[in-house]
Amino acid sequence: MLHILYIIAITAEAMTAALSAGRRNMDWVGVCMIAWVTALGGGTIRNILLGHYPMTWVSHPEYLLITAGAALFAALIASFMRRLKMLFLYLDALGLVVFTIIGCQLAEEMHLPVIIILLSGMITGCAGGVLRDVLCNDIPLLFRKEVYASVAIVTGGVYLGMEAMGSSAEWATVIAAIVGLILRLLAIRYEWQMPKFVYHEEWE
Repeated sequence: MLHILYIIAITAEAMTAALSAGRRNMDWVGVCMIAWVTALGGGTIRNILLGHYPMTWVSHPEYLLITAGAALFAALIASFMRRLKMLFLYLDALGLVVFTIIGCQLAEEMHLPVIIILLSGMITGCAGGVLRDVLCNDIPLLFRKEVYASVAIVTGGVYLGMEAMGSSAEWATVIAAIVGLILRLLAIRYEWQMPKFVYHEEWE
């Protein structure tokens, strides 16, 4: 089930990434590159930092085809996609929790400390979107206002907490995904934002 959700998530991430590329007038190569970075970049950065090889998309090159195909399809139906904005926001929320749990599981298998497991989950869930925004010359939403990284941390914390209380990995995955998804959807519904640090004074 987690694998199926992963495929759905990377497909949705690739489609929304295509729109970001389109807003920057990129050609089809740029559209595919932004889609790959967004959908698969979080896991890639995680694997590099943890020294875990081969990369997911190297072991499963079909992921490159799936995400590129989804991105190009999104480019063709771009005018229609704005009607599905809420659907893709929900799919993005699903992707966040799925990526986070997968990242936590991989770090667990490597017997890493708890804080590294949580960071592994957060990086897997969030880094792709950061890379997308940087390549599209935008300040990442993650750094401005979105309740996003905190959802990843909560999701990972619930997952590890459930396991610590004796739950199976399957139940821990289900409960963590439900909690993370509800939290992210509530943040979207009520437009929750993280506190901002504003500083304008010049140093002399």
